[in-house]
Amino acid sequence: MMFTSRFAILALLTFLAGANARCATCDETLEVDGAAAYKLVSNTEDSDSGYTVCKYVDNKGDQVTCEYTRCPPGHPRRPVRLNNLATSLQSRFQQQGISSDLDEAIEHYRAALALYPPRAAYPDIHEVIELLRAMLPHIPHGHSDLPGALYSFALHLLLSPPGHSIRSNILDSLASSLGSRFEQRGVPSDLDETIELYQAVLLLRPSGHSSRAVSLSNLAVSLAHRFEQRGIQSDLDEAIELLRAALALYPPGDARQAKALDSLATALDTRFKQRGVPSDLDEAIEHHRTALALPSSIHSERFTHLGNLATSLQSRFQHRGVLSDLDESIEHYRAALALSPLGHFARPRCLNNLAYSLQTRFEHRGVLSDLDDAIVQHRAALALCPSGHSGRPTCLNNLAHSLQTRCQRRGLHSRSVPPVILFDPLSLNNLATSLQFRFRHCGVLSNLDEAIEHSQAALTLSPDTSSLRNLATSLLMRFQYHGVLSDLDEAIELHRATLALCPPDSSSFICPSDLDEAFELYLQLSQVSHAVSRSDLHAAKLWATSAEKMNHGSALIAYQTILRFLDQHVAALSSSSRHFDTVREVTSSHATDAFSCSVHRGALTTAVELVEQGRAVFWTQLARFRSPLDDLSLSNDTGAALAEEFKQLSFRLRNAFDQSTGDQSPQIRQLSMHCDDVVSRIRMLPDFSRFLLPPLFSDLQKAAEDGPVIMVNASQYGCDALIIHSAEDPVHVPLDITRAEASELASEFRSLAEQFGSSDHLHKLVSILRKLWHDIVDPVVQALRASKVHPGSRIWWCPTAEFTLLPLHGAGPYERKRDNLSHIYISSYTPTLATLVRARQQVSRDASPQHFIAIGQGNPEGGRALQCVAPELAVVAQRLSPVVSVTSLADGNATVQGALHALDHNQWLHLACHGMPNRQQPFESSFAMRDGPLMIKDIIRSNWQNPEFAFLSACHTTVGDEKSPDESIHLAAAMQFSGFRSVIGSMWSVDDTVAQQVVSAFYGNLVDGSGRLDCTRAAVALHKALKSLRKKIPLEQQIVFVHIGV
Repeated sequence: MMFTSRFAILALLTFLAGANARCATCDETLEVDGAAAYKLVSNTEDSDSGYTVCKYVDNKGDQVTCEYTRCPPGHPRRPVRLNNLATSLQSRFQQQGISSDLDEAIEHYRAALALYPPRAAYPDIHEVIELLRAMLPHIPHGHSDLPGALYSFALHLLLSPPGHSIRSNILDSLASSLGSRFEQRGVPSDLDETIELYQAVLLLRPSGHSSRAVSLSNLAVSLAHRFEQRGIQSDLDEAIELLRAALALYPPGDARQAKALDSLATALDTRFKQRGVPSDLDEAIEHHRTALALPSSIHSERFTHLGNLATSLQSRFQHRGVLSDLDESIEHYRAALALSPLGHFARPRCLNNLAYSLQTRFEHRGVLSDLDDAIVQHRAALALCPSGHSGRPTCLNNLAHSLQTRCQRRGLHSRSVPPVILFDPLSLNNLATSLQFRFRHCGVLSNLDEAIEHSQAALTLSPDTSSLRNLATSLLMRFQYHGVLSDLDEAIELHRATLALCPPDSSSFICPSDLDEAFELYLQLSQVSHAVSRSDLHAAKLWATSAEKMNHGSALIAYQTILRFLDQHVAALSSSSRHFDTVREVTSSHATDAFSCSVHRGALTTAVELVEQGRAVFWTQLARFRSPLDDLSLSNDTGAALAEEFKQLSFRLRNAFDQSTGDQSPQIRQLSMHCDDVVSRIRMLPDFSRFLLPPLFSDLQKAAEDGPVIMVNASQYGCDALIIHSAEDPVHVPLDITRAEASELASEFRSLAEQFGSSDHLHKLVSILRKLWHDIVDPVVQALRASKVHPGSRIWWCPTAEFTLLPLHGAGPYERKRDNLSHIYISSYTPTLATLVRARQQVSRDASPQHFIAIGQGNPEGGRALQCVAPELAVVAQRLSPVVSVTSLADGNATVQGALHALDHNQWLHLACHGMPNRQQPFESSFAMRDGPLMIKDIIRSNWQNPEFAFLSACHTTVGDEKSPDESIHLAAAMQFSGFRSVIGSMWSVDDTVAQQVVSAFYGNLVDGSGRLDCTRAAVALHKALKSLRKKIPLEQQIVFVHIGV
């Protein structure tokens, strides 16, 4: 190793002194004029003598010969010569393109690498010092910087193991060769190995290493190539970060800075095309401009920078429509052309890009000279693409389109197209194919529409398989672009017609595999990360519908995408009732359909997560910002700052939505991106990794801590129940009922409920309750018994869709010697699992005093008088007197503001009054007070402290929006989502006298010997009260009251 150190230092000294040059093949010193340039002419080996002869010619024509002995295995110079030979072969490949040279270079690099172990002993410091002393007297005059350079070199030798620098160089060269081979042959393993090698090089070139910036760039470019091949988003993100790091290491004026800027800008361009984040495109353009502004004497680099900047500006014009970007793009394309000679490989592409930009500007400004210029450029590009050139079809197509545009503009269409073409099916199909091709590359929808017209004309003239396929392909493309199902349906019919014309053994027999391509395109929606628009949501809905219709495997991903889009879309709306119509419009039945899709694929926990994510969206939005933001504000200073920033951004975003006619204005996009950035930073904080994200099944399962929760789902694709246990996987219970049948049953029950108290309806009611038992409840009870849920246990129902309108708790066979559900289990309800989880987490403060308010309004403004309200309030006070003092608010004091004020200071509520449901405008559902209605929208504005329990002794308090039953917009839900952990409400009209009896029995059972009220006993107290009154009150009054919550 001492020889290597000595040779390296002496070689550096002689090179810096300008005394000689070295052989590029054998690494020996050439005794020649150092100012001359030498080119290797030949390299021959004499097998007898063991000598290799290298012949060079300098720029004066003089020949120089170098001889060296072969290095057998074990020779100390063998690694160096293997490396040099590999480098020469790689250089020859780059100049002549001979693949065998590249393969051989890779083999020699591998062999050289094997001879340089990763670690070795350090050189002897004393010898290095002596060598430096011996070298200093030989430094020529005028080289004042040489001592410093030599010192740095010696220091590098001291601080790096022998072979360390050479090893990293060989790794780097091997990676470069493999990268070149990948670009030539496209073998994925070569690219993977290239990346691994560049990563190894980077480890050998730590911070401060002179070549670290180059290594960062090399690794980044390779990762960007792999992204282009495989679409792995993390590769592109990592490439961008590496390029930014490399750029920071280059000193100002470094010649390599321009290439790094261009690579970073290109990567940002690519990410913009993938994700549509405008800031990526803006940053790319800035980097292109900076690269262009750097001094560069190499025309090829300036040509590249000009072309790339022009392309990015063109993209930004297409995205934002600012014509100045298009003007600047055209100027840069012209400047790039001026730097590209006629034989330059990229000149045709640059001509086409310039022509396309000119035609685009013509389409926006109507200046005919732009169109004329575009045709000139297209013709120039075509002249550079002879027959057989891969770019010729594009050039022909582009020129034809421009000529056609000019003809239409000048009114020459009828004269410019020969009649034979208009009536020739082959020509029509060819023209349609060209227009398809142009649409694929340029995305101009009018090209596709025109292609469809020509294909239809061809099909009319000749209904052969070619015309059928052509039209089907165009329609499928338009379906993928617009999502109009009629296009997809027609495409399928055309494919079927094609199959009918092709015998099974025909070589032209083709299955409609284009549908798989369509779903592959749909799958790209799941990767969307930009601010979601309604069109994105619409496309995702079409994806799910198509996947369900064709039983495609992507259906579940489609639903997950819909619900993610829905969550983002609704999050931007203000939590006000006037946006409920928008919520109702976008939610539809996607959550229940997602539940059904998941269940049928065996993904039971996913079913729970998805149905929770897409139901009660309004209430979820209202609740999700309260507790998480409070927790964030109290976490630390960083959390408090982020919470405040998020609140302000949310407020601005909602104002922007309120004032905007479209959901994708620039202001909304910018605010959405800013908001997403803040949320990302919040999620990086401890304990906030799932901030504002939908809960996982492991979180939702906590709803079943005190008893199982039964989710009963109705979907157009089937009806199912899932039983959620606290520590087990969900249990699936198939239901023998369709959604249409459930809807019909709900409609029948609603009509019957309107007649309660006015006619004989017992027989019809029992018939409905028996059907509920047979089709829904009994299969669930059997499953509960199989899960060892003992009789007398509490259970919670969480129905969806039409099942929310049916009294599941009242189901039973209603036969002698057979138990109804109420004889077996104690039923409660919950709108969602998350609501129940929140209620369980609000632990009562045992030591705090309990405050109970009883509000009664028997004489509301403009309403029918209720005679039993006063006696009912008296019963409440009398039953609760042993444990709590009851404050009463009645008659003239029971006003809207009086009630709201009372609820600010009391955690327990009994409310006796008229309940006024509004099925069309559910937020206007109300309690009738003396001076007017106390509406849901008044309740949700309140911020009551630690509310516990509410008994809503009023009619229809669980009746909500008839069009969106899953949103649970009713009076009882409003109380629960406002914080009440436990609520009792009614499903239809309550008889005044019955209400007084139920209230008396209920509070009698609620009070026990503990001396305090406990809201978790409310369900059992109601169950016992109704059991004691079974023989005293009508059946419909026995099941009118329901318990919601803990």
